[in-house]
Amino acid sequence: MQKIRVLIVDDAVVIRKLLTNILSSDSEIEVVATAANGLIALAKIPQVKPDLIILDIEMPEMNGIETLLAIKKTYMHLPVIIFSTVTKRGAAKTLEALSYGANDYVTKPATACSPEAAMQQVKEELIPKVKALCKFISNNQKALTSIPARTVSKNNNLTSNKPLSILAIGVSTGGPNALIELFSLLPKDIPVPIVIVQHMPPIFTKYLAESLSCKSKVQVNEGVAGEIIKPGQCWIAPGGYHMTLERNGSQVYIKTNQNPPENSCRPAVDVLFRSVAHIYREQTLALVMTGMGQDGLNGCMCIHEVGGQILVQDEASSTVWGMPGSVVKAGLADKILPLSHLASEIMSRLNENRYAYK
Repeated sequence: MQKIRVLIVDDAVVIRKLLTNILSSDSEIEVVATAANGLIALAKIPQVKPDLIILDIEMPEMNGIETLLAIKKTYMHLPVIIFSTVTKRGAAKTLEALSYGANDYVTKPATACSPEAAMQQVKEELIPKVKALCKFISNNQKALTSIPARTVSKNNNLTSNKPLSILAIGVSTGGPNALIELFSLLPKDIPVPIVIVQHMPPIFTKYLAESLSCKSKVQVNEGVAGEIIKPGQCWIAPGGYHMTLERNGSQVYIKTNQNPPENSCRPAVDVLFRSVAHIYREQTLALVMTGMGQDGLNGCMCIHEVGGQILVQDEASSTVWGMPGSVVKAGLADKILPLSHLASEIMSRLNENRYAYK
């Protein structure tokens, strides 16, 4: 079996060694070269022909952003994972890199971590992303991603006179750019509140909210406990916290908690979707977008059971079709659409006064 060929680009010797040890521990991955800066990396790409590059942001001579732009100019389809620090500057630069074509990112472990804990943390996050982005797919995943895009009819006769009252979105790998494209097409006066779980660590979600606000007509905020949600506004679950909704009379407000991760995620889509289904029932519109794994599947089951509607991003426009694909495989998707068609479908459904399942 041919191994995934990885090029590591980082100016720190200790990081290059750490990443090499982590990746080499997997029999399906081979580190074919390392480089201390972007100039060296660009010279090595045609020599070693990597399948994927792991790229630091802060480097001498040629930094990560400059290197990324050069890579994408010549090797458009070569996957790049940013290896960044969990700092304000690191978060901002990582989101900038994603906007310039980086496929995903992994955060460097905190300095307080022991070497063993740091290695395990990076290993658990990095290796699955390397394999997913290189389409190094297990037999089970191959069966999943072979499912054609189609509309799935629901097996109930539930009819509701109530309009849709909320849009709940779950997204992960490839999400920041997908969300920016989606939100750029949504109107300012969208008639429902929007709540989102994007798998991201603390600090990163704040910068994502700010980025979405700047690039769309919808006001986007990081979720704050106790804040009342309102139509025309959006809240993103804060990194490191699950986000749920709770009703008090006619008002619905945000709650956050640090309960154990679900699907190895906190925030988790399932947690948010369950609370949305409990409050809004058949008035729920859910959207599952690009992402690894199957977070959101159990939440979609809850939404389906109460008569809500579920849209899914298609495989062709997804960076990774794990999350949306799992919903399709379970027969829960009302409609499967390319990213460019999602906004118009959302608005069409929200603007209908009635809807029915046939």
